[in-house]
Amino acid sequence: MPLLQDHIAVVTGAGSGIGRAIALGYAREGARVVLLDANEKSAAEAAREIRDAGGKAESFALDVTRREDCVTVAKEIASKVGQVSILVNNAGIARRNGMLGAAEAVIKDWEDIIAINLTGVFNVTHAFLGTLRTAKGRIVNIGSIQSFMHLRTPSSPAYTASKHGVLGFTRALAAELGKDGVRVNAIGPGFIETPLNEKVRASNPELAKVFIDHTPLGRAGKPEDIVGPAIFLASDLSAYVTGSIVMADGGYRTV
Repeated sequence: MPLLQDHIAVVTGAGSGIGRAIALGYAREGARVVLLDANEKSAAEAAREIRDAGGKAESFALDVTRREDCVTVAKEIASKVGQVSILVNNAGIARRNGMLGAAEAVIKDWEDIIAINLTGVFNVTHAFLGTLRTAKGRIVNIGSIQSFMHLRTPSSPAYTASKHGVLGFTRALAAELGKDGVRVNAIGPGFIETPLNEKVRASNPELAKVFIDHTPLGRAGKPEDIVGPAIFLASDLSAYVTGSIVMADGGYRTV
């Protein structure tokens, strides 16, 4: 029997990269998947790919920084699709500017990254909290190796702060919702080749090499490398796991 049969799973940032891979993986495991993305077209294309493969999927446009829109979409999904039992908070952005650049750029980076990567996780989780509690559901947040450390390679303090915050939010929510049967965990990807970092990889191959040289498995990750941990944390295989983070970083943090 598929591991996610009879579940309705919402995935944010599902139009590309890690989110898209997780949505496809959940569909293969029997979940009905709802793909949310600020890019409505990419979410619709991914949902169509799932349906063409015989799965069940719908898509909706959502900017996770808009709290009222999160509430509206949650209500629309409840009405049109059903009771959500799995939520994956994947939507995020990354920038690699430090604190010493032009003040306007530094401030904009902080505001944008925190709004999407951290406040967005809160907004979406809060919007779906009622249905997740009723369903004794599962929440999977996408953290990072930067949930623990600031990389020596160029990276913004805002990104590191946002991913530290995601892990802290995961632990706090797990402690609060455990009595309701809701499990809350995170995944910590390492260097994953996605459209989010495609331009950086193309323009600065040495940066990618720094990551790979520090990774015991000797390669960059693919979005599909995050699917297994995401299925595990959403399924009954992890029935006694909450407040944890599963690292999928090729061993980066071991050396």
